[in-house]
Amino acid sequence: MVLSRRGSGSITLASGQTLAIHTRTHDEEDLPHATKKTMADHLRKYESRCVVHLQFRVSTNPKARSSFTLTPQRMRMIVEAFKDTLELGLAKPDQVVLCHVSLRPCRFITNAVPMIPTFVFGFPTGQEQGDYLAVDLGGTNLRVCLVYVQGEGKFEITQTKYRLTEEQKQDDGQKLFDFCAECLKTFIDNNLEADHRLNPGETLPLGFTFSYPCFQTKIDHGELIRWTKGFGVTNTEGRDVAEMFRKSLAKYELPVTLTALINDTTGTLIASHYVNPKTKIACIFGTGCNAAYMEHVVDIPKIKNLGIDDTADMAINCEWGAFDSFDHEHLPRTKYDTIVDETSNKPGEQAFEKLISGRYLGEILRLVICELIDEGVLFLGQNTYKLENPYVFDTAFLSLMESDPTDELLMIIGIFSHFFAVETTLAERQFFRALAKLIGRRAARLSACGIAAIVSKMGYLEEGCAVGADGSLYNKYPGFADRIHEGLVDIFGEKGRNIVTYHAEDGSGVGSAIIAAMTKARRNAGLYVHL
Repeated sequence: MVLSRRGSGSITLASGQTLAIHTRTHDEEDLPHATKKTMADHLRKYESRCVVHLQFRVSTNPKARSSFTLTPQRMRMIVEAFKDTLELGLAKPDQVVLCHVSLRPCRFITNAVPMIPTFVFGFPTGQEQGDYLAVDLGGTNLRVCLVYVQGEGKFEITQTKYRLTEEQKQDDGQKLFDFCAECLKTFIDNNLEADHRLNPGETLPLGFTFSYPCFQTKIDHGELIRWTKGFGVTNTEGRDVAEMFRKSLAKYELPVTLTALINDTTGTLIASHYVNPKTKIACIFGTGCNAAYMEHVVDIPKIKNLGIDDTADMAINCEWGAFDSFDHEHLPRTKYDTIVDETSNKPGEQAFEKLISGRYLGEILRLVICELIDEGVLFLGQNTYKLENPYVFDTAFLSLMESDPTDELLMIIGIFSHFFAVETTLAERQFFRALAKLIGRRAARLSACGIAAIVSKMGYLEEGCAVGADGSLYNKYPGFADRIHEGLVDIFGEKGRNIVTYHAEDGSGVGSAIIAAMTKARRNAGLYVHL
């Protein structure tokens, strides 16, 4: 092991014992930092490096172009590449191959952005009514909801959240669905009031929001293509997750009928349109990232063989977090992004997501800080071991840094002293906030590129449209929405102001329930697609 230049570190001896080391300089006993130059100097140099050096080339390899800043010209190039990728995903059929782990037949998406048909046909009428259950398996929590859909854009919702452990995210698939069913049983026992009681043999329709890419040929079935958001649950990829959940529902003898399997972004699209009919696109910017929109069936070549009416419209789950995966030809990745990718549980995959989602932004900033510690710029003479663990720097810290209202940046003092036991100077804190702004702004501007690709493809620019957006980044990160709008204007000019994002309605709860209602109505009308 090469010794670190940090103030603390460790080496492993031949005997297997670990020897801790800690270094201070002889002339700075009373100082928390040993900096030979002011952090202001380092900030100027680092900003110059990010904005100028990384904007062009960090090596002679054309794929090594990387930047924390995006010019309007570069954004327009990304939009065109993104648009081509969306078209390819609609045209290119999926292939069945043998999974290398389970040796089961599974779906292989020949295009990085799969553009998954959801079999959600058209937007809601606004007149849907009734009681519906919804279960949402997200990246952080499991949520169970009872939704009373009242029509005319109105609804009532009762919900409970259950935290997912890291062990559950990597454990056996059937165990995960058993946990979902057990939580649903607890919710029903505690929340199904007298006016919701069921007659013998009666069941409540259930919409299952499963926020991971699935191959679907009907609304209530779906084969998991791949896990995202850091999940690595075994015995699940290539299998029908709806059928696995039904098995768990039967195990707990629950009075429900799984009516629809949907993605949270599709649910967001439907719920947002239910409340605001101007909504044509929905996006999630949270632990992961994704988008959904309503496509004309005639423009989805890969489902021509299904015999669906060409005049119909169908929601498409883009799964756009996979844009530019594997080849990395279009997105401006820095060396820190490369490290994040190569040390992830799925190297090469989800390239777009790894640049903009809440799971990764804090880690990108942590890697920059660690590099400066190694170079002897930050925290010299202090014990920095707490900063050396991957993903300990939460993206919420970036949000707090940017929103710190105090002259002394007291919020940033608290973050570093409380969570990492290191002291900071004002100049360092100003540097950290500037770096957080670079990383957060890049994420928002790349998000604008994805929205612009759909807008351009569907011809929404002239008349404009609303974009329902949800997720922790959009809702909590300061200035994220404004930076998206700024990016849309940089891409389209003044017409970019015709595209307006807003806080979306609850897609994984309300949207799931409305889709269950729409599916029930289609079944009753004999329009259910069954292959």
